[in-house]
Amino acid sequence: MVKFKLKEVGVGLIVPALVIGVWQLVSMKGWVNPQMLPSPLAVLERWIAYLLPIQPYSPEQGGWLLWAVSGELIVDALGSLYRVVVGFAIGAALALPLGLVMGASQTVYAWLNPLMQLLRPIPPIAYIPLSILWFGLGNPPAIFLIVLGAFFPVLMNTIAGVRQVDSIYLRAARNLGASGSTMFLRVILPAAVPYILSGVRIGIGTAFIVVIVSEMIAVNNGLGFRILEAREYFWSDKIMAGMITIGLIGLIIDTAVNKLNNHLLRWHRGLEN
Repeated sequence: MVKFKLKEVGVGLIVPALVIGVWQLVSMKGWVNPQMLPSPLAVLERWIAYLLPIQPYSPEQGGWLLWAVSGELIVDALGSLYRVVVGFAIGAALALPLGLVMGASQTVYAWLNPLMQLLRPIPPIAYIPLSILWFGLGNPPAIFLIVLGAFFPVLMNTIAGVRQVDSIYLRAARNLGASGSTMFLRVILPAAVPYILSGVRIGIGTAFIVVIVSEMIAVNNGLGFRILEAREYFWSDKIMAGMITIGLIGLIIDTAVNKLNNHLLRWHRGLEN
């Protein structure tokens, strides 16, 4: 199992390594303007400086040369993650019960589905002017946009999961005398869990996309804000360092969610041990 995992990771690194190699070769040959496309080494150097910006200073007493580490990247990453976690938690907490009710009740579905289908195609970015008007600047408008981004993937997948429960399960439960609450808790909800978790995975990804956009407009820290700041000074290496950081955090989050899904769904016949 361990050898298989290592082999799988090694295969997954081949294409990124090739891309970086070609990128470095193009930069070394001078085929592109380094201001437009800095080399991988320049981006790595900027990323390290962004991660641990170290500046020497001498204290007034003692005469010792000390090193101050501000960790700008860590602060920005934590700020973005905070907004993602809070926004996603609120969005999922609103979407999950609503999705379960809409999926289980045809009457509620008939009443609310037209409104949901009207609002769902509107991208969260379109709400930026209203979010600033309603909440001002800072975390509230950013979290509001993330809530919108996370809400609909969780909602629609939950509805689909409940409404697409295999009728064989429902008939078997009725024949065994299951009550309405037992039917919902022991049959419908477990059968819908794969759909719900898929919605959670998509919702987290959407939340992370939205937080970057919102940070470029409404807040004064975070990865999105730092990328916009780097654009103002034409620091293309810092822009790419920020983008790579976003990709790494997104990869870590998606991998963690995928492992959690596999653990929770180890009973599901579609998963292999």
